[in-house]
Amino acid sequence: MKYRTFLTTLVLFLFSFNLGIFIISVASFKDTVHRAEERSLGEHYFITSALIKDFRAVESRGVHIEGSLASLLQPYSYLSGDQKVKLALYKGEQLAYSNRLEMVLPSRFLEPPKDGNRLVAMQKTGGHSYVIVSGKLPAPYDSYTMVYLYDATDAITAWKHMKNVLFFAGFILSCLLALGLMLLLNRIFKPLSQISQTSRNIAAGAYETRLPVSGRDELSEMAQSFNHMAYEIQRQMTELIDAADKKQQFIDNFAHELRTPLTAIYGYAEYMQKAALTEDERLSAISYIMSESRRMQTMSYQLLELANLKNDEIGWEAQNVTGLFRSVQQTLHSKITEKDIQIEFICEIDAVWGDACLLQSLFVNLIDNAIKACSTGGHIVVRAAIEAGKKTVYIQDNGKGMSAEILRHITEPFYRGEKSRNRRDGGAGLGLAICQQIVLRHRAELAFTSHPGEGTTVKVIFTTS
Repeated sequence: MKYRTFLTTLVLFLFSFNLGIFIISVASFKDTVHRAEERSLGEHYFITSALIKDFRAVESRGVHIEGSLASLLQPYSYLSGDQKVKLALYKGEQLAYSNRLEMVLPSRFLEPPKDGNRLVAMQKTGGHSYVIVSGKLPAPYDSYTMVYLYDATDAITAWKHMKNVLFFAGFILSCLLALGLMLLLNRIFKPLSQISQTSRNIAAGAYETRLPVSGRDELSEMAQSFNHMAYEIQRQMTELIDAADKKQQFIDNFAHELRTPLTAIYGYAEYMQKAALTEDERLSAISYIMSESRRMQTMSYQLLELANLKNDEIGWEAQNVTGLFRSVQQTLHSKITEKDIQIEFICEIDAVWGDACLLQSLFVNLIDNAIKACSTGGHIVVRAAIEAGKKTVYIQDNGKGMSAEILRHITEPFYRGEKSRNRRDGGAGLGLAICQQIVLRHRAELAFTSHPGEGTTVKVIFTTS
């Protein structure tokens, strides 16, 4: 594109520039020839007019003209003092007088029109260029033909010199223009080359590549737009990679979670088939098989619930917060009593908007996790209040707490901060993933704050009134 633009622009310029020089040269040549012809015609007329008067004066004295031609034409030889003018007088086709006329004239100049018109032409001979004017004398001397020759070689040579100077200057200007044009095109096309190279880099996976931006012209705006596009591509590619990683992690975790109970079920079934068991051993094996089957059943229900949360519409009504807390407390009563947990429900707001069953499931999961985190005699505070203008539910426990690394992954499906404890409790690592989906469906936010040995605080921040 750059070289095509360069060649096209250069060819158009050279054609226009040299055409202009050619037109100027032709016009200058015509002007030079015209001025030489005008001068020659003027002097031919002057000599002819004066010679007629001389002829009449000679005849009035009774002297023959032909014998006096040399003396009559001699005064006009001063015109050839610079060796540029030649005169010749013909009577019929015979040369009657001449001063230094060495060239042979074409026959048409010896027979000019008899109506007084004169012949004017440029003739080149012997390396010289002559303007030739030929005309008959008026009657009764129309048998004579006066030929005037003006040597215009110097004027033509000056014109040739000027023409050569113009074309040489044109050549120099063309070279300078070609150099300047190439530099200009390099500057103009440099951003396009950078965009092309940056596009190839991004296509090769270097999504962090950006164009340099300087100034506020159109090219800078284009570079900013390109960089914005590259940023969006990088952001979306990062999201796709993260999503793919999470999906792969989900599959890996799911396969791991599924393999454990299946291995146990198969092992106990094989044991019952091949070993001679007592009644107690048989019942114990059956109990393990049923336990692992329940875990698989629970995991399938939770996965189904997680899938439904992403696709199904939820109810959207005002839910009494005190009623929700009372329902949660009844559901977890046995676990609270079993670990002798001191739990406080503080309600400073009347209602939140959402689905009653999902909100109840959300708080049951979060408070159940708080109970599991607490040791016997632990303390849990559940408080609904306004914080920063938003309805917020706090669940704060004084349990063992979690590290920052666990907090970063705690809502991922099948993630286990403490694998042995979750399996012992019958969990599959889906509870907080379900809580995250419930919160998202209610256009709320879920935030965790925790320190090992100091407990955990969970906030459910509702953005709707």
